[in-house]
Amino acid sequence: MHLLHVITRLILGGAQQNTVLCCKAQVAAGHRVTLVYGPIYGPEGSLLEEAKASGAELREIRWMRRAVLPMHDWLCGRALRRLIRELKPDVVHTHSSKAGIIGRGAAWKERVPAVVHTIHGLPFHERQSRLVNAIYTRAERWAAKRCHKLIGVTQAMCDEFLSRSIGTPEQFTVIPSGMDIAPFEAAADDPAVRQRTREELDIPQDAPVVGIVARLDQLKGQTDLLDVLPDLRKTHPNVRLLFVGEGWHRAALEEQVKAQAMRDAVIFTGLVSPARVPSLIAAMDVHALPSYQEGQPRALVQALLTGVPVVGYDAGGIRDVCLNDRTGILVPLGDRAKLAEAIRSLLNDAALRRRFGETGRAFARERYDARIMVEQLQHVYEEVLSAQHKE
Repeated sequence: MHLLHVITRLILGGAQQNTVLCCKAQVAAGHRVTLVYGPIYGPEGSLLEEAKASGAELREIRWMRRAVLPMHDWLCGRALRRLIRELKPDVVHTHSSKAGIIGRGAAWKERVPAVVHTIHGLPFHERQSRLVNAIYTRAERWAAKRCHKLIGVTQAMCDEFLSRSIGTPEQFTVIPSGMDIAPFEAAADDPAVRQRTREELDIPQDAPVVGIVARLDQLKGQTDLLDVLPDLRKTHPNVRLLFVGEGWHRAALEEQVKAQAMRDAVIFTGLVSPARVPSLIAAMDVHALPSYQEGQPRALVQALLTGVPVVGYDAGGIRDVCLNDRTGILVPLGDRAKLAEAIRSLLNDAALRRRFGETGRAFARERYDARIMVEQLQHVYEEVLSAQHKE
């Protein structure tokens, strides 16, 4: 089977990690795999080397951009159609909204036997203007009519699309975004990893650490964590905030830290390789993700695999991972007082952290193993191809 994946940018992000992991597994299973992407830019980091190592054939289309650029978008669609005619794939699988809209349109026009799209996150959210929100909604409605299957990484993604009359119930299926679980479980099982990582970061072994693994972005909630830090320090004077990742919002966050006179309590790791993430999570006591927009929060899954309890806003797919009073504490969206209360309750109770961590590891191990995801995707491809063959 020849599989062609299309994604907007190969930055260091959840959708991109998911896609590269799929490519690697599908190549290993004996498929021919081509990965198409746009120019890689920005401070978030690149997955290009990992993509090369996957064994997939890589094709960059320079017109593929994240922003809405009508001329670039038209040229990108034309380039994709030309590439599809050249390669004649059995399946075109698109990822991320922009690549998904253009890619599905191109694949449908070229009569690709199976056109599949994964919804990794919502392209519309409350902080957009009404105009932008409406444009994305209409574009997704158009694109949904030009594919056979829509895959949500969480049920919340599917429900939100259907609530906006995007696609039909028969098109949707839920396949959680999988990952290589072994590195995180290894970090959880070796106490020396936590001790060594804290020494490297100059964090006292007895200091409570609240961390977040995410690009530095206004929607990810690092600002909210800084807002509640003074309150947390009233009961935990030596608490540390650990920000793992990089992004355009870093300068604003550093200004906020400076204004609060909290430099001694906040650590920015900057851009780190994926291989270092397990040890950094192991150094945490709580992983918090007060994100305002989220598909499936891979970082929360990784925290659970490492035995670290989680706190998150009730946004998007966070509730599918942060199971309230089972793997962590779910907080109403934007409620900073409840956010501080949830974090404090976990910092105050080692037994509760341990219980959530143990429950979380078992839950994540059973649900988010990459091998399960790849098997489920294969079933979707075969189902669509079989249905098309019968017609």
